[in-house]
Amino acid sequence: MKGIILHGGAGTRLRPLTFTGPKQLVPVANKPISQYVLEDLVSAGVKDIAIVLGETYPELVKEHYGDGSRFGAKITYIHQGKPLGIAHAVALCREFIGEDRFIVYLGDNLLQHGVKPYLDKFLSEELDAMVLLKEVKDPTSFGVAKFDERGELIGLVEKPKKPPSNYALVGVYFLTPVFFEVVKNLKPSWRGELEITDALQMMIDRKLKVSYGIVSGWWIDTGKKDDILEANALILDERIERSIQGEVINSRIEGRVSIEEGAKILNSIVRGPTIIGENSVIEDSFIGPYTSIGKNVRIKNSSIEYSVILDNVEITGIERLEESLIGKNAIIRKNEERKIIKLHVGDYSEVNL
Repeated sequence: MKGIILHGGAGTRLRPLTFTGPKQLVPVANKPISQYVLEDLVSAGVKDIAIVLGETYPELVKEHYGDGSRFGAKITYIHQGKPLGIAHAVALCREFIGEDRFIVYLGDNLLQHGVKPYLDKFLSEELDAMVLLKEVKDPTSFGVAKFDERGELIGLVEKPKKPPSNYALVGVYFLTPVFFEVVKNLKPSWRGELEITDALQMMIDRKLKVSYGIVSGWWIDTGKKDDILEANALILDERIERSIQGEVINSRIEGRVSIEEGAKILNSIVRGPTIIGENSVIEDSFIGPYTSIGKNVRIKNSSIEYSVILDNVEITGIERLEESLIGKNAIIRKNEERKIIKLHVGDYSEVNL
């Protein structure tokens, strides 16, 4: 069994952060989103993995993951370049896959319980393909499943105006090499892309064994700022444990807080679940629940809650910062009184308030 992590796409909904790096490397709980994907595959026993790279700083992806050995994986890099569709990205992996079964996992998706249970179903039932589905309130922004009266999967429709069901395609696909034969006959959609939904529909039409699994627990497609904040809160809530490796001086640490090596907490209150990265300094401040603070961050005379702060950020004199995503190397200083501030700040920005 092999794995494919799709690491392309323009990430337009997360700009300006994605002007300086791929969306899948945006961290939640101080770890890139795609690293959770990689770790999920490895824990499911899938260790031979291709990462398909896009146009947005692919060298940063290689720099972070290397050959995969430190994650217990063997990584092969495949360049897609322009985002020409999921099916196109998968088709580029034909030589890598060989005759193996494989799993395709979008690098910006997070599943609460991982893929292992569904992988077991795919293998045990000897399917040609299997998709994961999740019931959503508004399926018009997703690929959507169509069922017959027996509950059998008979169709998949991409972003329909009138959805045939409320079951959206999750960004995980289990496939066999027969997929590559189907893709040869695939034509671009109106978006100019080779759609995975069209390829799967062709497999259904050819009477191949295409099934589905319903995802239990939460699933987040981290395409927007609010998705990142929600994912960060969920990961912190479920996975962060209390760990004080840094220095705490005249401060109060409440609940499940992770303070990494070299960090200093001075005259402050930190309330979990929260993580504070290496060599960060928190002084005369309040860090509230569901906040992730990266490495080498400086926060002084400020109050921050339910936010994601990336590396090398400076925040001074901000009395209440909430629901914010702050990119690397940003500087935020207060010059006049404000009550509540909400920000989505890109890398290397400077904001004076």
